[in-house]
Amino acid sequence: MSGKPDPSLKPPAAEPHWPEMRAWLQANPRTLLDDRSLLEEIGLKPHGRNVVEFGRAALTRLEEVAEREADARKRIESIARANFAAQTQTHVAALDLMEARNPSDLARRLDAVAQGRFGLAGAAIALEKPGGVPFGWRGLEPGGVDSLLGEHGLTWLGPNFDGLNLFGASEAEVKSVALIRMAPQFPGADMPARHAVCAFGSPEEDGFTPTMGCELVAFIARVVERTAERWPILN
Repeated sequence: MSGKPDPSLKPPAAEPHWPEMRAWLQANPRTLLDDRSLLEEIGLKPHGRNVVEFGRAALTRLEEVAEREADARKRIESIARANFAAQTQTHVAALDLMEARNPSDLARRLDAVAQGRFGLAGAAIALEKPGGVPFGWRGLEPGGVDSLLGEHGLTWLGPNFDGLNLFGASEAEVKSVALIRMAPQFPGADMPARHAVCAFGSPEEDGFTPTMGCELVAFIARVVERTAERWPILN
């Protein structure tokens, strides 16, 4: 048996040497990057050339947007709850006012709901002369409503001012006021309507401001006006 090697047999292929492969890939990176099928086979996601991934920064921006949206949603929900509570209190107050038995009881109920349901310092009804003024209402001289609201003014919201004097013992506590024009038509009266004011006083300086909406207090004033028209005003 001869010890000479068979020339027809090839020697086994040597295993690839990883440090050499690594060095070759570092020297020729485009060879691997351009072979998209190979990248997909080994579980890598190929990107186009000159692509910079901003995953972390984009995620941070999305989180910031989500936080801002959550804060805005919370503010909107808080305002909605406050508006719903105010509307509920307004409707209950309207029912209280409609249960009044006479003009004096109406004035008393108005002051009570202003303090008890809305946290105000008080509320009052003022009626222009000539003519009788019910007990518990405030009397105004002719032209008094126009002097407070202007000739064509319907409402006035802002700080309390000297000479108003509509809130009796609570006058010193009133820092801001809402004045709503009324024109009740009393049964049996010689004149079709009389000028009047429904006044609300807040203990806070910013309780009523010129930029504030007055829908709720105007609604209460309309309820007062219509309820007052049930009874004649006696001289």
